[in-house]
Parts: sequence; structure tokens; C-alpha cells
Amino acid sequence: MTSSHSLAPARTLLVGYGKLGALLAPRLHAGGGEVLALRRSDGALPAGVTGVRADLSAPLPEPLPPVEAMVVTLPPRGPSGYRTALTHLAAALPAVPARTVFVSSTGVFEGWGAERPITEQDDPAPSSERARELRDGERAAVELFDAVIVRPAGIYGPGREFLIRQVREHATVNHRRRTNRIHDADLVRTLDLLLRMPEPPRVLHAVDAAPAPLGDVVGFIAQTLGVEAPPDDASAAATGTVLDGSLLRAVLGELEYPTYEAGYAAMLTSPPRSTPV
Repeated sequence: MTSSHSLAPARTLLVGYGKLGALLAPRLHAGGGEVLALRRSDGALPAGVTGVRADLSAPLPEPLPPVEAMVVTLPPRGPSGYRTALTHLAAALPAVPARTVFVSSTGVFEGWGAERPITEQDDPAPSSERARELRDGERAAVELFDAVIVRPAGIYGPGREFLIRQVREHATVNHRRRTNRIHDADLVRTLDLLLRMPEPPRVLHAVDAAPAPLGDVVGFIAQTLGVEAPPDDASAAATGTVLDGSLLRAVLGELEYPTYEAGYAAMLTSPPRSTPV
């Protein structure tokens, strides 16, 4: 396992600045690195983060400053949207960064069945427009920036409480759906480490050690809340995938939240996380 105590990149460009960027930026800044946040809007940013306003759907009017590293966390942007955005990004940079991390999704495997857990050696099987966009974004990121590809499963954590809301609302869910997830604290640790590693894996699945049917997950949340579990959608098929997270654990070491029980228990019993400003 590579030490996470290596120096942060001297200057990192965060392309897209949402929840992940807000958690990653303080780690990089605390490690001595300068952080730039490229986004379409203005607004307050935490100390140590410099904003760069730009819309990647069109060529940038001015060149970007040189950066040593880059993390891309853009959402799907429509057919060819990723490739267009990344092409405009490449044209605005004076040189390709030494390290680029592109955050994709395990959704690129949505066409798989349940024969066995999926590893980083398996080829994606996108079967929806969104999944095909993600896969095209991965390819463009590799072609343009020689990017490391990270595929998170369902990201959860403070401020990402969709399942908790479903349980509180007693919404019907597919109890047999196969699911994987990653707590955002472990995902941000992963992104931070991949920026510092001399030789990171080319593809990494960011999933915890406890894939589980959705019924088990909402059942645990309901039990912790002291409410009745959401009803099952009996008409729904047993869809979803299971991904093998052994490579992540080999690279990162012990996860802070290795199971959904650990992660959701912490969310339901801890005070709200403060947002960096």
C-alpha cells in the first residue's frame, strides 16, 4: 500500500466543485498544495481555494494556468457532452497535468447480470444513454489526459441521505435489487491518495466491503430509526450488480466505513457535518 503521507500536488485543478470537491480541497490545501476550482458559477469558496469561472460547453476565452494535477467530477452532459467538455478543457491548459483523476461511476456496468462480482479487469457494458455517456467520458479522459479512472458506487454520507428519506417516507423499494456503495469520506481519501501515488492503478472501483440487497440496507436504516421497514415492490426484478472492492482496500487500506451498517449508523447518530466555507 502506498503511503498517503506523500506531498500533495503543488497545484490541483478541481473541474467541477460539488460535495466531493468541497471535501477534497481542504485535504490538498492542508498538505501544502494550491487548489483551483473550475465551475460555471461564482460564489464563496473556502480559504485556500481559488475560483475559476468557465463553461466547458464552449471553448474557454482565456487559457488556464498550468497545473500539476486535476480531478474531474463533472456530471453526465448529454451525447458527446463529456468529450466536448474535456476537449475544451485540454485546449485551455498549457500542458497535460502530470496526474488526472476522472470520477466516473459503477453505472457503466449496468448491463451486467449477477454471475459473479465485477472487477477492474472486466469491460463495461453500458445499456442506457447515461451509462454510454459515462463510458465515453472515461475514454476521452484517457485519450486526452492519460487519466486514472475511478468508478464509485452509490455515494452516501452527510448531505447524501436519499435512502434515509425513503425510509422515513415509507416509500416502496425493490428489496431484491443488488447494490454497492461507498461513503464519501472513503471516496475522498481515495481521490487524495490517487493524486499522490507514484504509480496508481489505471482503473479503480470505489466500493466498500459489503455489497447487499437493497432490502437489507433499508431494513437496517429502519431498525436504527425505530420505524417500520419500507414495503417491497414485489413486481420488481432482482436487478443491479455486485462489484469486488478488494483492489480499493489493497490500495487504500482499511476503510473508515467498510460496511453500510457502519456508515449509516454514524450518519444517524452523529451531529451534522459542517460545510467548509
